[in-house]
Amino acid sequence: MNTFYKLAAAFLGLITCTAIMKTTADIPVYSQNGSTGVEVEEIQRVLQERGLFNGSITGYYGAQTEKAVLAFQKQQGLSATGIADDATLKRLGITIGSLPSATEANIDLLARIISAEGRGEPYIGQVAIGAVICNRIEHPSFPDTLAGVIYQNGAFDAIYDGQFNEPVAESAYSAARDALSGWDPSGGAIYYYNPAKTSNGFIYSRPVIKVIGNHRFCS
Repeated sequence: MNTFYKLAAAFLGLITCTAIMKTTADIPVYSQNGSTGVEVEEIQRVLQERGLFNGSITGYYGAQTEKAVLAFQKQQGLSATGIADDATLKRLGITIGSLPSATEANIDLLARIISAEGRGEPYIGQVAIGAVICNRIEHPSFPDTLAGVIYQNGAFDAIYDGQFNEPVAESAYSAARDALSGWDPSGGAIYYYNPAKTSNGFIYSRPVIKVIGNHRFCS
């Protein structure tokens, strides 16, 4: 094979590979038999509340979960596939947000809660607080928007004790930008607390992922 044909073959191979990658990326990924994760946990929890799932909430989508999803789909008049597609999740009341963009408004709002909750904490700890808020947006158990997570009833003491309205530390703006860019020093945490300031039994029951400054970050 001469050089021209070799180059042409390589070029066509590259195009084909790119097309396959693009097509694969465009295919929605739904929770189904064999899936794991927080979405599966939430599916199991909701189905358990509806009396359709009697197993333990493990986050693993096995045969028992699939059977419960099938029963729910038939009950709701949905296409009975056993796969938790968009229509099924919507009917279950399960929604998941995505990481918001780093607009000026989002940076300002996130910086304000970071500053209020993280005064005196090291910079990485401030970013971790922002990351927890972003992680909640992407978690099925919490609201799907930045404002929804921050203003969720009872979520953050700083909203109620006045600290949220205090002047914002300059470092908090940088921490907000870093958190919105995807930096997560918390290791995927959705909770954090200062053990010197709380005796809440629920928060102490959460598995600790990391300790940064005065805060424990938990799953």
